Order: sequence, then structure tokens, then C-alpha cells
Amino acid sequence: MKLSDLSPALGSTHVAKRKGRGIGTGNGKTGGRGHKGQKARSGGGVRVGFEGGQMPLARRIPKRGFNNIFAKPLDSINVSMLERFEDGAVVDVNALIEKGIISHCKYGFKVLGGGELTKKLTVKASAFSESAKEKIEKAGGKAEVI
Repeated sequence: MKLSDLSPALGSTHVAKRKGRGIGTGNGKTGGRGHKGQKARSGGGVRVGFEGGQMPLARRIPKRGFNNIFAKPLDSINVSMLERFEDGAVVDVNALIEKGIISHCKYGFKVLGGGELTKKLTVKASAFSESAKEKIEKAGGKAEVI
């Protein structure tokens, strides 16, 4: 096999439509752009969200509340998900990923109080809800904020 023998798999590539090459191509003259108008011009078209001069939807709808653009969203898990670990285990981000409870964790995770816990675990998380902390400590474990 030589370098010149290589070619893409059949059907993986498409031949580009050659615009403005005569009426026989079906894309001659106006090249599929129609007659005149903003979208027929070179460099023509409108930006995303433009509604022809009408007040855009993003500006018609009122702002509501505070949106912190620097917020680091935490993943959340329930106390019931910790039941999969053995008694006395240390639960942190890596342990959760190994068990397949979360797939990846960019900014950390918060433990919420859904469900019950019967095992004594040491849980290391970014945050805990009050009920989750209560349930972990009631089962004899520790809730450590990292």
C-alpha cells in the first residue's frame, strides 16, 4: 500500500455544489440565493437573535433575580446512593467515579438528604445539606467539608 492508494471510506465525503456555473447545474445565475434582498448579498444575513428590527425576545422578557456568572455548579447526590459503599469506607470524588455514581466532577459535589443510610461512612464533599449531615452522623459516620 502506498500513500497514493489511500482514500476516504465510500459515502463519507460529498462533492461540494458548484454555485453559479450555468443553468444546467440547477444552481446557476443567482446560485440558490433567490433574487435580491439581504440574504442574496455578499456578506448579507443577520446576526443570531435579530428579529428584523422588532425588539428581540431576549430584551422583551424581564430580567429576574441574580445570576452569578462566576458560580461553580456542584454535582449533587443523595444519601441513598452512599448505601453502595462498604461499611467504614471513605467516600470522596474518586470513589464515586469508580462506583459509577457520577461520571465526572468539575467543581465538587454536594450530598443531599434523599433516602436513608445504614452504614458508617466518612464522606468528603464540597457541601452537605443539613438533613444529609444529620443522617450520616446518625449512622455513625463523619461528614467532612473539603
